[in-house]
Amino acid sequence: MPREQGAKAVVDTSVIIGGKLPELIEGGAFREIVVPYAVLDELQAQASKGREVGFTGLEELKNARKLSEEKGVEIRFVGDRPRLEDIRLANSGRIDALIKDVATAEGGILVTADYVQALVAEAEGLPTEYFPREPVLEEPSFESFFEEDTMSVHLKEGVVPMAKRGEPGKFEMVELREKVLTKEELEEIIKEIDEAARIRDDASIAINTKGARVIQLGEHRIAVTRPPFSDGLEVTVVRPVIKLRLEDYDLSDRLMDRLRRRAEGILVAGPPGSGKTAFCSSLADFYASLGKVVKTMESPRDLQVGPSITQYGPLGGSFAKTADILLLVRPDYTVFDEVRKTKDFKVFADLRLAGVGMVGVVHASAAVDAVQRFIGRLDLGMIPSVLDTVIFIKYGRISALLTLELTVKVPEGMLEADLARPVVEIKDFESGKLKYEIYTYGEESVVMPVEAARRQAGPSPVNRLAAQVIRQELARYDKRCEVEFTGPRRVAVRVDQKAIARLIGRDGRNISQLEDKLGIRIDVEPKG
Repeated sequence: MPREQGAKAVVDTSVIIGGKLPELIEGGAFREIVVPYAVLDELQAQASKGREVGFTGLEELKNARKLSEEKGVEIRFVGDRPRLEDIRLANSGRIDALIKDVATAEGGILVTADYVQALVAEAEGLPTEYFPREPVLEEPSFESFFEEDTMSVHLKEGVVPMAKRGEPGKFEMVELREKVLTKEELEEIIKEIDEAARIRDDASIAINTKGARVIQLGEHRIAVTRPPFSDGLEVTVVRPVIKLRLEDYDLSDRLMDRLRRRAEGILVAGPPGSGKTAFCSSLADFYASLGKVVKTMESPRDLQVGPSITQYGPLGGSFAKTADILLLVRPDYTVFDEVRKTKDFKVFADLRLAGVGMVGVVHASAAVDAVQRFIGRLDLGMIPSVLDTVIFIKYGRISALLTLELTVKVPEGMLEADLARPVVEIKDFESGKLKYEIYTYGEESVVMPVEAARRQAGPSPVNRLAAQVIRQELARYDKRCEVEFTGPRRVAVRVDQKAIARLIGRDGRNISQLEDKLGIRIDVEPKG
């Protein structure tokens, strides 16, 4: 609708966050700008939740008021305050309806950048002016900080821009310029990212909470933090540097055969930035090339995989709900990037026990540490059913490869046959050597390095553990009891004279129960 000189503009949220207010003020066609209180309260509610759209809108209003004073254009706030229910139902059009009511009462022109809002207003016969969204930059300005070998860019107000360059595990931090970043520069970069996240098909918001957001924009994973969560406004942009095929990792024929035929509970572990995600991307493409149905579970979705592999996020914020969908889809393999919380470990185990081949990504400083993260979250005997292969990545290459099997045996360092129990054996894949044993002793789960136990001089690790368990059991009788091994499976316990009768119990019942529990002969002696 043609606008009349000196008309009154009633603006909605889309015009404000889209940066159109300065254009309306400087154009000179409107004598006053009317902002419904519904718009102001909606922006305040968004900012209170830590969402960028709220901060952007309030900043635009503040700057527009200064500009309006210079240009002689009045800005007024009118209308009814939205109720809490109105704000909750904003996505259903409740706030838009309040804005149209203000435009009708004021007799002004509704100015909007929301196409649906414009259609509804015109259908109601309301004078409307529609500002179509400007096309998003094909390359956001943060792209100028990236070079071919740049892994990540780190931008923080009051600090010079920094970049991490090199390869996974082998990189250096470099300064990109001498001039420090200003808050205004960062706000402009964040505004570009927000606009791209709203419009681009390859964009998604993984985390959106007060003070922090994580956005996946194409191949870029972007983390935006602001006070009070961080001590300053900060933007971190990470991207994969290299895309490798599984063949590029120079894997042995034995390992390739295991990945094809036997490995269905795979854990890919390593420290941050070691190249775990790149390896998992290659592994996913490898399984897809074998004709397998492959899916991923990611938040954010930053695995670089082929178009035949569907990437899923947490459905309704829950990977458990995603797993329910996956069981209906029936994939051959699912890549879970990354497994961190207890509920993630349980989802991983549930899918694997349901027959789905699983590849999980875990942060760990050593290969065996990745296995230990399952202890306490799963029954010990179930771990080999969930995990059969652990691949440890360091500097972008495989530095350790372990396999897991469940057996019944006498653990290393124990002698008597009646001490046999279920033991999880962790072996080096290439050499077949036994590296670790996992079993229960008393109430504890033990991860015992086998070779270290064999080389150990003096009391064995098993004996030291047994002594610790015995002290815990006897603490109720004498907190300062003394424990000394006098033979392979015999121990002398020295307690206070007054505690001996209670420790032995009627007819030796207490001490007999303790001996049966620990599988050790216990001699009770008084101290001194």
